[in-house]
Amino acid sequence: QVQVVESGGGLVRPGGSLRLSCAASVSIGSIYAMAWYRQAPGKQRELVAVSTSFGITNYADSVTGRFTISRDKAKNTLDLQMNRLKPEDTAVYYCNADGDYSGGIYSEGNWGQGTQVTVSS
Repeated sequence: QVQVVESGGGLVRPGGSLRLSCAASVSIGSIYAMAWYRQAPGKQRELVAVSTSFGITNYADSVTGRFTISRDKAKNTLDLQMNRLKPEDTAVYYCNADGDYSGGIYSEGNWGQGTQVTVSS
């Protein structure tokens, strides 16, 4: 079973940037589908971005053009570069690994413990 650990969260001002990382227990290149989710207080967990080992990426409309998901094989991490952050991006961000991605639908795999991102002035 793939295990993942997130890092990189913190407090940032609106308009700022943060980079989240998700370290995997197996080779990142061997995991077909991985994703970042987030959950804001009082809201359901939502899918933010998907990455497949074939280079396919997909984003929620709310983050398209601002967030970039990528795999760093040297560090063995799944990263989420978040730019032009807004207060509504405040949430706990979770990495999910070893799910499935077919027909534009991501099916959940294994979860990390989450990392808090707070966007506030």
